[in-house]
Amino acid sequence: MSKRRVLVTGGAGFIGTNLIKQLLRRGDTVVSIDNYYTGRLENHQEGCVYIDSNVIDLESALEKCSVLDPNWKPDIVYHLAAMARIQPSFEKPEECFEFNATATLKVAKYCSTNSIPLVYAGTSSHHSGKFKNPYTFSKDIGEDLIKLFQTHYGLQASITRFYNVYGPHHLRQGNYCTLIGIWESCYEEGRPFTIYGDGTKRRDFTHVNDIVSALILINDNQAWGYTFELGRGKNHSIKDIADMFECSDIQYEPNKPGEALETLCEDTLAKEVLGWNPEEEIETYIKEYTHTNKKK
Repeated sequence: MSKRRVLVTGGAGFIGTNLIKQLLRRGDTVVSIDNYYTGRLENHQEGCVYIDSNVIDLESALEKCSVLDPNWKPDIVYHLAAMARIQPSFEKPEECFEFNATATLKVAKYCSTNSIPLVYAGTSSHHSGKFKNPYTFSKDIGEDLIKLFQTHYGLQASITRFYNVYGPHHLRQGNYCTLIGIWESCYEEGRPFTIYGDGTKRRDFTHVNDIVSALILINDNQAWGYTFELGRGKNHSIKDIADMFECSDIQYEPNKPGEALETLCEDTLAKEVLGWNPEEEIETYIKEYTHTNKKK
């Protein structure tokens, strides 16, 4: 397979870092654009070019690319950059819209103008309803923009919706953490686990390696014009996850607003079109994690 030039927005973040690692192993030339809102310098991978810029200022970021190589133009763009998570979006709805919708407009226009295929990272929270929270609303607008540019501007693109992703490089501190990342910190520090609600909410936990596999398969198969649901296809209650950590010290707090009672990927399109079969199990991940880490 010939070497590709790949642009990854949000490349210093959780999923972006794991994607870049795999792309580099394949021999691709990779450029990341990230404003380090949640991305981390320690996620940098040798061989990738990192540009510190907001995707909203896409033209400026691309000018920096041209300084590095006047002839550089990506063969594909993975648009992963976003202001993630539901709860922070209630506090900063304008910023959320700007990062998630306006930035996507810039990327879609750039890709359609230059005939570059695009993979857009949507969210499985789409299924809870567009108006459930500002985050879901802004990401849904991003999907609508992709479809608009597909319809009227010849954009080659596919949309992906992630389900509760976990794995290497996920955040473990701050407002943008995932549940598994937070609880890993609690486990290592001997702090109680906090459950919002009664613990019966169910989530489809999907390992980042499986997500990356699907992202790469989309381009390998030139599978454009699809919306791929990327989930493990089974879910667990939050209390079940606490039990996997063998945690008996649990604090219960009121439910947070805007969150779904259940996530579960039942769509099989990614398997049918891409031959994608997620393999990683959350039970195995937590068992291996607790085996190698000791409670304080």
